[in-house]
Amino acid sequence: MEKDKKSGIGFFEKYLSLWVILCMGIGVALSIWLPQVPKFLGQFEYYNVSIPVAILIWLMIYPMMLKVDFASIMYVGKNPKGLVITWVTNWLIKPFTMFAIAYLFFFIIFKKAIPEALAKDYLAGAILLGAAPCTAMVFVWSHLTKGNPAYTLVQVATNDLIILLAFVPIVGLLFILGGISVAGVGVPWGTLFLSVILFVVIPLSAGWLSRVLITKRKGLAFFEKQFIPKFNNITVIGLLLTLIIIFSFQGRTIVEQPFDILLIAVPLSLQTFLIFFIAYLWAKKWKLPHDIASPAGMIGASNFFELAVAVAISVFGLQSPAALATIVGVLVEVPIMLTLVKISNRTTNWFPASQ
Repeated sequence: MEKDKKSGIGFFEKYLSLWVILCMGIGVALSIWLPQVPKFLGQFEYYNVSIPVAILIWLMIYPMMLKVDFASIMYVGKNPKGLVITWVTNWLIKPFTMFAIAYLFFFIIFKKAIPEALAKDYLAGAILLGAAPCTAMVFVWSHLTKGNPAYTLVQVATNDLIILLAFVPIVGLLFILGGISVAGVGVPWGTLFLSVILFVVIPLSAGWLSRVLITKRKGLAFFEKQFIPKFNNITVIGLLLTLIIIFSFQGRTIVEQPFDILLIAVPLSLQTFLIFFIAYLWAKKWKLPHDIASPAGMIGASNFFELAVAVAISVFGLQSPAALATIVGVLVEVPIMLTLVKISNRTTNWFPASQ
């Protein structure tokens, strides 16, 4: 991909907002005029994880994994502030702000537009999203903001461990507070473990193996200056193709229930911006470098939507309003996160230089 001579920005990156809108439109068009395409792709799903989407996410993550200097991981513990911000924001702030914002809109601001029973279902979906911080896509957002690969990896790995312990108790507590009655909420272990293997273990192993083999044959300088740059465009291209698939899966829902989707999208969008700035400005207050601050903000702002959708479907049903709410979370995430990427890249001067 050629670079813009004045700005040094690649063609896709320069017009990324345009490509995002275009790909969203293509996805919706496919679902309406060529429904056999998403129907065919939808067959390749295992434990609520779309294999085509998983492959594209793998392609997006692999370039960042190439940049992980595994020797530097041991030094992450010497600067734990970024991890503290991630843990506290994700598990002591995010689920409860999501509950509060969703409750405010569904039960008070949108009271005349949403019946109480429906509001409870939408609230349930929002709670599931709020208790499932990002596992995979944060690598993409970190890559696009030049985040520290080793630090991001540790942030994600520790986050995955906390999910095992904290997800069910937090969701159960917030369901009680919201007056939502269910027989019981469980972790879909198949979805969780498959996601970790697909989105962390496989690309991490591939990145490590590539680094070892190519460095041994060609040297570190060749690996960093010639091999890694070959993948600069893969992340953005994979992101755009992922958008097409996601919106093709949900295009008919968008067309048939635009008003409901808009009502759900409002609190979810506000929550995303709020959580990002809580973590991001906290990192600024603690004078952390930008390559740690940005991933800390991104991991809480985006969601582990495979987990949230899987739980919503298993507890409330595939056609339930709760499942719809989690799906709306998927639809609004990428456009909003790309906006946060732009904000992050334009505020690097807020932070000290990386050490």
